[in-house]
Amino acid sequence: MITIDKIQLRLAKAINQSGITKTEIANRVNVRPTQISSYIHGRKMPALDTFAKLCAVLDLDANEILCVDEFQTDN
Repeated sequence: MITIDKIQLRLAKAINQSGITKTEIANRVNVRPTQISSYIHGRKMPALDTFAKLCAVLDLDANEILCVDEFQTDN
């Protein structure tokens, strides 16, 4: 089952493992470093445009972060 908690955990893990500082990530996606901290600690989710920028900056697969691999259809 896809949950916000799982998405937040995957995003936080990707940010932490990126090797890029929160300040640098924030500068690249045009948000404050406190926003990046909020994503890491699960207090907030990024807006879709910010999420897309994060995926580009961190070279992430959005499908992986969004748990698409866990999505099952009833086809």
